[in-house]
Amino acid sequence: MNALRTAPPVLALAAALVCTGTKVYAQATEVTMHKVDENGVQEAIGTVVISATADGVTFTPALKGLPPGPHGFHVHEKPDCGPALDPEKGKSAPAMAAGPHLDPGGTKRHRGPREEGNLGDLPVLEVDESGNAQTAVLAARLKLSDLNNHALVIHAGADNYSDEPAKLGGGGTRIACGIIKIVRTTRSTPAPRLAVR
Repeated sequence: MNALRTAPPVLALAAALVCTGTKVYAQATEVTMHKVDENGVQEAIGTVVISATADGVTFTPALKGLPPGPHGFHVHEKPDCGPALDPEKGKSAPAMAAGPHLDPGGTKRHRGPREEGNLGDLPVLEVDESGNAQTAVLAARLKLSDLNNHALVIHAGADNYSDEPAKLGGGGTRIACGIIKIVRTTRSTPAPRLAVR
């Protein structure tokens, strides 16, 4: 009897992918978010699950301890949440080591998640009156493969998806940050077939 036909569906799929030498890519990853300040990375405040969908990438937060209201939410270029020099203020600022918004096209424009501009522009993160964020947002222009080794950043203020009147939507100070790691596994040689017992 064929081992794959009698195995549970998930096990059968995994075995089929391994046996055929198919490259397997993660379809979701979890990012631990931390408060950040001028002294560096502080306590964890929860997670954001980033998932690939047919419509783009979904960011599903499970966060606590944030100021209530809307917050700028972006993917930043570098995988570093430490403080660094803010060139506009001339002093160290939280999570500035994450660099600018992810902008592989070099647009240098902040236009929000639906317009042509920085690829790292995400929909606003909503935080409830208790300081919790649990509402998922969809970034239709992103693919999961765009996100590996970048930082996910939450800003103190909201985001108007424009560079006017304030640069980068007016989100201001970076208050939370996490590093995005997409795990990729590859199996190039066939594995032994599963035996039915």
